[in-house]
Amino acid sequence: MKVDRRPGRSKVWYVLLVIPFIGTMFPSFYSFDAPRLWGFPFFYWYQMLWVIISAVITFAVYLATREA
Repeated sequence: MKVDRRPGRSKVWYVLLVIPFIGTMFPSFYSFDAPRLWGFPFFYWYQMLWVIISAVITFAVYLATREA
């Protein structure tokens, strides 16, 4: 297995992985009933939205940091 040590590779991309953690870190910020989306309270659909956002961010970081 070859490790890429080129200076162009930046580890700054990994900082993006902290965004979902911060977005869900303080439940008091999003623990509300309204607004509802398709009958689901804000608390639930906000967390489900972060599942999708986390997957997109993880995929973007993967693409940016994988070895070509």
